[in-house]
Amino acid sequence: MNSAGAGGYKMRFFNQLFLAAAATALVPAASESQRPSSTAELTYADLADLALGAPTAAHVRLKRAVALKPGEAGPVPPGRTRFYVQAEVVSLIRGAEGSPAMVSYLADLPLGAHGKPAKPRKKSEYIIFGEAVAGRPGELRLGAPDAQLAYTPERAAQVRAILREANAGAPPRITGIGKAFHVPGSLAGESETQIFLQTAEGDPVSLTVLRRPGETPQWAVALGEIVDDAAAEPRPNSLLWYRLACGLPRALPEQSHADAEQAHVAAIRADYRLILDRLGPCMRSRG
Repeated sequence: MNSAGAGGYKMRFFNQLFLAAAATALVPAASESQRPSSTAELTYADLADLALGAPTAAHVRLKRAVALKPGEAGPVPPGRTRFYVQAEVVSLIRGAEGSPAMVSYLADLPLGAHGKPAKPRKKSEYIIFGEAVAGRPGELRLGAPDAQLAYTPERAAQVRAILREANAGAPPRITGIGKAFHVPGSLAGESETQIFLQTAEGDPVSLTVLRRPGETPQWAVALGEIVDDAAAEPRPNSLLWYRLACGLPRALPEQSHADAEQAHVAAIRADYRLILDRLGPCMRSRG
């Protein structure tokens, strides 16, 4: 390439850089930056949080990263440097409108040794989550401060599994607890508790706990108006498990059993606690 051609290329590149930097003033800082995470740090819930909230997810290979000077890229969190990143799309994991061969985005990376910018290595591979910037083909806005993850095949496979399950019909998001009812059985120690959930989409979801003498209590979740034989406990590390384990409140609100007989309130609370214990905690490591 001759000197004139090289100069023209450099000018076009930095024009793109400054356009991208200017765009950061339009969104909160948290949605412009990212923090690379190691494989050991992230849980199923962490990946589900990132994947379900992003219109675009891609496996990318870094081609170029340019550190922006102070004052060129808007406010940057202390201890970080804002980079303009260009990356090759290795594979598109999610994106209804497809993806160009190259994408660009802004990333806030922690300072390296001696407080100097730590430039990421060329050809480093990542999984990124974000959304396209309107009117700027190939430009993405990352969805969270840590929406660029170091790529591993295992992590990519888990993200694909989450999105595949979501595309097949994701269970609704839990927003609260509705009414709860308890019915004692004809035998001592026999009972049934049913708890109705509130969802963002208004879809019916209910939890049922069955107790029989001499047997381990059984509980199930039903996605529909009718509780049938298909209702069962959710599989761990599935989207239904995620919605419940991460969406249910830790305590049953009093209004849920306000219409229940006083003698049944303790049983309803015990059955709700059984459900939470069997689901296990919603483990998250992201800030």
